[in-house]
Formats: sequence, structure tokens, C-alpha cells
Amino acid sequence: MTGNQHIVVLGAGYAGLAAAKRLAGHAGDARVTVVDARAEFVERVRLHQQVAGQRVRRWDLAELLERKGIRFVRARATDIDTVGKRVELDGGASIDYDVLIYALGSLADPVGVPGVTEFARTVATPEDSVWTAKGTVAVVGAGATGIELAAELAESQPDSRVLLLSPDEPGAWLSATAVAHIRKVLERLGVEIRSDAKVVEVTADGVRLANGEFVAADTTVWTTGFGVPDLAARAGLEVDGAGRVLTDESLRSLSHPDIYAAGDSAVVAGPGERSLRMACATALPTGKYAADAATARMRGRDPRDLRFRYVFQCISLGRRDAVIQFLHADDTPARTVLRGWVGARVKELVVRGAAAAAGLR
Repeated sequence: MTGNQHIVVLGAGYAGLAAAKRLAGHAGDARVTVVDARAEFVERVRLHQQVAGQRVRRWDLAELLERKGIRFVRARATDIDTVGKRVELDGGASIDYDVLIYALGSLADPVGVPGVTEFARTVATPEDSVWTAKGTVAVVGAGATGIELAAELAESQPDSRVLLLSPDEPGAWLSATAVAHIRKVLERLGVEIRSDAKVVEVTADGVRLANGEFVAADTTVWTTGFGVPDLAARAGLEVDGAGRVLTDESLRSLSHPDIYAAGDSAVVAGPGERSLRMACATALPTGKYAADAATARMRGRDPRDLRFRYVFQCISLGRRDAVIQFLHADDTPARTVLRGWVGARVKELVVRGAAAAAGLR
């Protein structure tokens, strides 16, 4: 039975919206409410474009959800009363639930390096990305976020100086073909790559490396990783060392079976005996699955198994180039790589497809 049941989705990112879209079509007469502190959704995978000065579309969450018959509450969740099955909200309000889908996503992680919180910019959330690069920009971290941001800044602002600092080669986890192309394009765009640079301190004027060298910069951007909100840990849910909710094979919390978790804030078992990495490519299917698993159990049925395999990873290199690295099921790189304008076109189609999967189109 789903009648009179109330499903609350915490978070309106890719995972939360994917769950809400699924619930709108499969939850029967159960009530569905989405709670998020933001009034608008901005595609996280376009935040590097926003920082580079490009206009990025925004969606009004209340309008988007309510036309699907889903109630939207703009508020920040401050606590979860797991006994009373109630989410406490800022301003003193609260909302009761029968089933909770925890999909709060991720945020910037300063990783304990001195000066990061005080002096570095990030592109982890829409709020973090409301700034304009100027002068010499030091991008710390050569993962996907750092690569995309460095390329976008260099292409959009050709008179600026962009440094990419990391102890590793940009895209080092990808195939040799992809790594070579990333370096080639970054250098063509004028990005200065330092793949021997471990940053140990950030100051108002630049960064200090592990070898003692000081690299001057007008703007430092920290892109080395993501953390998660501490709400689940504070509420007493069983979490890993990073604060992500530990889940069973159906994405239920190991400690609280009326709570499901999806997206970046959840530990989800994946192929190759590794948990799924943080990405919209994992947030969307886990959000949909959490909704399916919750509604199946509300109807007295066992949920189907979650089936997930990696297909490819997309990294944009400005607006006219990209790398599409095809993957084996366990996220290791395969031989096939798309590059150049073909890669850029595929990347744009993938981003638009993600928006559609989240119910934005």
C-alpha cells in the first residue's frame, strides 16, 4: 500500500531530482515532498562554464516539481529525528516522513590544507561558483574538475594566465591516449601544467609547494576532491569515514531501514568490488533506483537488484574539444577514446541527457 504514505526526498541535485521524477510516476497515491535549501537548480557539470563567464541556465525548483504533483519545501535540513521520523528544518519548522530518501550530494572538501578555507575558491556548488577569475589563476588538482576548469578559463579568457598544479599528470587515471590528448589541448590553450606540484599551503597571494617553492597567483581554485554534509552522521545513521551513508544492496541505510540514500552522499556497492564514485553518472541511476526500491517495499514487494556498469567518462576541454573515455564495467579505461569536436559534441549531448534524466527537460 502507498496510500497516505509520505516520502520525503532530502536534496534536489541530480540524485534527488531523479528520485522525485521516478516517484511522480510510480508512487501511486503516496505524497512526495522534496526539501532543498536552494530555490533553483543549476547543472553542476556546467559550473566551470559559469566561473568562466558563460551564462548557465537555472530552473525554478518549485515550478519544476509542483507541475509534477510534487510538493517543494525550500529549507535547510538541520537534523533528522530517526525515532520520531521527522526532519527538522531551519527556522524551527519540521516535516514528518514515512520513507526518507537522503540525497544531499556533496560539497567542497578542504582536506585540512592550511589556507584553503580562507583563501581558495571552489566550484563544488552553485554558491561556491559565484566569482570571476582574474589575473593569474592557480587551479589545484588535475582531476576532471580541475582539467575542465583550467581549459574553460584558458579558452574563455585568453589573456589570463592559468596554472594547473598537481602531483599527477592531468587525467592520470585514464588511458594513455586520453592523457596525451588532454595535455596537448591544455598546452594549446596556454595552460601551464605542473605535474610535480603538491600544494601544502594556500595564502592570499598564491600557494606553497611541498618542495618549498612559492607560486604566486591572484586567484587559487581548490578542486582536489569533495566531501559530504555531516547531517547523516549527526543524526546517528551508520556512515563511512567521510560521512557517507552506508547502504545495503537496495540502498537502504544499514542502521535505519526506513531511510534510503543515493548519489554522492551514499556508499553504493559497484562493479569490481568498489563503491560507486561521485558523479552525475552514478547519482541519476541511484536516485531512480532508491525511488523504485522504496515504492516496491511500500507495496509489499522485494525490489529488483540494482544493476550498474560504467560506460564512459566525459571531460570537456573548452567548448570545442573534449575527451570521451570509454570504460570497462568496473570503471577501468578501455581502448576507445573520442576526441576533438566529436568528443565535444558527445559531451554536450551527455550533459543535456543528464538534465532530461533529472526531469529538467
